[in-house]
Amino acid sequence: MIGFIRAAVFTLGTLQAAGPSPSTQSASVPESGDELTVYLLTFEPGGLVWERFGHNALWIRDRRSGVDWAYDYGRFQFGQTISGVFRFAGRFAAADLRYSMGDGDARSYLAGYQRAGRSIWSQELDLPPAARLALRDFLVWNAKDENKYYQYHYYLDNCSTRIRDALDRVLAGQLKAWAESTTTQMTYRDHTRRTTENSPTTYTLLMLGLGQPVDRALSPWEEMFLPIMLRPYLNQLTVADPDGRRHPLVREERHLVESNRFSVQDRPSNWTLRYLVVGSVFGGILVGLGRLGRRSLGGRLGFGVVSVGWAAGSGLGGVVLVLLWALSDHRFSYWNENVLQLNLAAMALALVLPRAIWRGQARYGQGVRLAAVMAASSALGLILKVLPQMGQNNLEMIALILPAHLGVWLGLRALGPGPSA
Repeated sequence: MIGFIRAAVFTLGTLQAAGPSPSTQSASVPESGDELTVYLLTFEPGGLVWERFGHNALWIRDRRSGVDWAYDYGRFQFGQTISGVFRFAGRFAAADLRYSMGDGDARSYLAGYQRAGRSIWSQELDLPPAARLALRDFLVWNAKDENKYYQYHYYLDNCSTRIRDALDRVLAGQLKAWAESTTTQMTYRDHTRRTTENSPTTYTLLMLGLGQPVDRALSPWEEMFLPIMLRPYLNQLTVADPDGRRHPLVREERHLVESNRFSVQDRPSNWTLRYLVVGSVFGGILVGLGRLGRRSLGGRLGFGVVSVGWAAGSGLGGVVLVLLWALSDHRFSYWNENVLQLNLAAMALALVLPRAIWRGQARYGQGVRLAAVMAASSALGLILKVLPQMGQNNLEMIALILPAHLGVWLGLRALGPGPSA
């Protein structure tokens, strides 16, 4: 509550009445840039999937005209109808998402995120007057209908990288030169894991779908794809003015709204043991149903439903992984070692299992062999970790899937052939 009061007082005390947008101001009055103040606004993560990276905006305050205007690059149409949602999902699957820049009254930005319970930071940037003016003019140009759309990429081209690039543009490349000079200990996968831990389903699907390319160490420049990383890096940056004077880029930082409602850890948790427990329990259930099914029709039916469902889901997952790798532009899904965990052999197993369970020795033997292939493929993915070429961070997924595949194989062996044998 105190944070909200602080934000309200700050907003009322510093923001003047909203005037026309900068694009409507008269160009007849010469401007030097001295009248402009530039802030980076950082909105920390929210609870929804697309809010987990956080968000940011550039706030340009013109003391002469009384205009406080904010610009961001995070506008998209999710879809208001079922068909719209499916169209959006299809574009995402094809790596063909169209985002756009947006602009508006800075007070509206602050008020909207404040109502949503998001933590908000403001950084006043110590830019030379000419750089402030150049930044404002670029943002005004970029916000025009003919310029505002861009091809979105979750790591390489998003709301934060666009602001990063706009700042680097007026800093004459100083931000990029500094941020590419070192390497961090974090990867794209690490950042994805830590920001999606609030949703185990989303977390699991992403960890299955992302391949080796997300497991290399990032530079600070690359880490700035996250709004919550751009802010602290700007705090570390010192820049040189045209006269050669060096000074911190950030003149002042203020925490406008404090909220821990949607907090994100600095480093991801390790869920390997958690997944191992879940996978082992599921595999144990399959073995138990297999043993029960040897003497009980209900047990045999239960094993059939659960095992076929698992095999079909695994096979469908394998199809998706292959399509992402072979036919999509999702290059961060290429070279995905999880194809050893979920693959097309599981789909064949799903087709064979009903007959293996109910139709006697011949089909039963075929089912056992296919189940063994699935378990062996999963185990191979673990064994190959000794090779440097197999550096994907997917032990969590192996811990989940390998016990389940073993459960199908051992459960089918315990079940025995169907009644017609």
